[in-house]
Amino acid sequence: MKKLAALISLVLMFAAPAFSAEEISLSSGQTVYVAIYSHVFTGPKEHPFNLAAMLSIRNTDLHNPITILSAEYFDNSGHSLKEYAPKPIALAPLASHHFSIKESDEAGGFGANFIVRWAASKAINAPIIESVMIGARSGQGISFVSQGKVIAENTN
Repeated sequence: MKKLAALISLVLMFAAPAFSAEEISLSSGQTVYVAIYSHVFTGPKEHPFNLAAMLSIRNTDLHNPITILSAEYFDNSGHSLKEYAPKPIALAPLASHHFSIKESDEAGGFGANFIVRWAASKAINAPIIESVMIGARSGQGISFVSQGKVIAENTN
């Protein structure tokens, strides 16, 4: 019993950093890749199951605004389909903005994505940029989230 208690203590001691708060990431602007799944494949014949998608951009800074410079939607082949933010969009501290893609919109294909560019006047907490996909058919539903990946730090 004492050995088990000692083992648990060791595991908790070395695992503590893994459970600690994530390091704060400060930035004055980034370019972020966000996967969008217009559909997933189901069954042995890989039938497409269409999904609605929402791109969510959340300013996590308590005191400073950010500006969404662009939110460009690309298809499976990497071709630009639409600019969802043709004009800059200001987000106040802790504010959010979203863009929606309808379940019936299949233009993006299974490999669609957004490239989001944002900026701030100084280094601040980086926003949370992610997509949420949801679909339902015959009483069955599916939903999942895809987190954005920073692909460039913008230098002002």
